[in-house]
Amino acid sequence: MIAALAYWVHDLDPVAIRFPESWGLRGIHWYGLAYAAGFMVAAYLLGRWRRAGLTPLRDIHDESALITAVMIGVVAGGRLGHVFLYARAEFAADPMMLFRVWQGGMASHGGFLGVLLAGVWYARRAKANFFSVGDLLCALAPAGLLFGRLANFVNGELVGNPSSLAWAVIFPHEGALPRHPSQLYEAFGEGLLPLIWMLVRYPRRLPPGRLAGEFLLLYSAARILCECFRSAEDGYVLGLTAGQFWTLPLAALGLFLVLRSRRPAE
Repeated sequence: MIAALAYWVHDLDPVAIRFPESWGLRGIHWYGLAYAAGFMVAAYLLGRWRRAGLTPLRDIHDESALITAVMIGVVAGGRLGHVFLYARAEFAADPMMLFRVWQGGMASHGGFLGVLLAGVWYARRAKANFFSVGDLLCALAPAGLLFGRLANFVNGELVGNPSSLAWAVIFPHEGALPRHPSQLYEAFGEGLLPLIWMLVRYPRRLPPGRLAGEFLLLYSAARILCECFRSAEDGYVLGLTAGQFWTLPLAALGLFLVLRSRRPAE
């Protein structure tokens, strides 16, 4: 008991701004603000790179269309991915839970698929090189991942395994055992490091698809590693946590894109 008192006890409120009870709404959640911040950073970088002539976008109308498609892809894909990869039983018992996005529950793997479809749509619409569009989308993605993982920590969800390290955190709803703040590990590995890498690499003239491959490999390595410290609340698949298993296709795609970009142009 004395040792446990030395650890920080998580007491963060998932609601950033509370509304009066008479309004019938709880307020604005940090989770929603995280998504908004990710889109804002993406929109800023997209506009900056477009004006510098570094993107396949032609004008501000293309910029607006791509941002809108990405927003729809991230939210719809992330929610559907969570439901069908990790919450099938909950969905079967209450199908309406699909629409209660404000309660949390977004899967990055589904979000990736949603962004991929947004990229396919934009490339066909603008008759642009799909791999160049993919590079751009991957360069914009890490900020959203960073803020999303920070929101996971504020919400006290996706907690880590029990730990005795000095920076372990007690999540009261998970019991009295201190745990790895795995959400912060993921924010660093899946968000901050790839963001720095993208900011350094994107202005360079790289073969189409190379940057997307590098991002997917960085993300996959960080996700698989961080899952070792995270509670496997979604179970296991073939000896791997569900998160690690569903990350393997992303790693394979990243490796394919990197190897493809190294081939001499025909």
